[in-house]
Amino acid sequence: MNHFYVWRFSRIKRWALVAILAFFTAGFLWFESNGVFSVFSKNEAVALTKGSSKEPNIALTFNISWGEEKVHDILKQLEEHQVQATFFVSGEWAEKHPDILKKISESKHEVGMLGYRYKSYLDQEIGQVRKDLQYAKEVFGKLGYKDLELVRAPHGHFNDEIIKLAEDMGHKVIHWNINPHDWQNPGTQKIVDHVMSETSNGDIILLHASDSVKQTAESLKTILPGLKNKGFTFVTVSEIINQAHAESKIVE
Repeated sequence: MNHFYVWRFSRIKRWALVAILAFFTAGFLWFESNGVFSVFSKNEAVALTKGSSKEPNIALTFNISWGEEKVHDILKQLEEHQVQATFFVSGEWAEKHPDILKKISESKHEVGMLGYRYKSYLDQEIGQVRKDLQYAKEVFGKLGYKDLELVRAPHGHFNDEIIKLAEDMGHKVIHWNINPHDWQNPGTQKIVDHVMSETSNGDIILLHASDSVKQTAESLKTILPGLKNKGFTFVTVSEIINQAHAESKIVE
């Protein structure tokens, strides 16, 4: 009789294990079919890297931390092709170029923060990160841009603690999932090919508008009409967030 109960208990455990695996598999497939997958619960800190794969909306984003020349050519291309983008700028740059920031805003582009000083948050103590974000917030407030929600970490460097800190301060951390490394100036055609071949529904594209980029504006001449011809619609990051099916996706 003892052997019978041991065998029966082991059998129950096996069936329980199968049921649990089936449950998680079904859950994973459900998340994948809705275009996003979150590793943590909605109560935990996350960084948005992609929107819904069910919608043909994409977000074009630009980082600016220094320089004042290349951004004008980029703004010209966005205007010519009637594309709305999201610009993440450092507080230090905004202080030096409030007129350009105003031009970006008046052109109906969205503005997000890139911290104050463009220095990796992973190289700083969490208290320093807090001070950097707080000071950036004050700088943008004085320039007339109060309560900016969107934040992108300098160099894209962050961890769970940094994300949690930013969210506690009222911000949403935004990453990306399409990056042609245009700041390295790999060649206009390489930038175009990467963006055109890799972009899909809900993607967040990272480009730059600092003076280090020498081929980005030229690549936009092909990228902007090309993505439109493929059926994509350019929206701001906030619109990606607000889409009915968009959820936060953890950056691995």
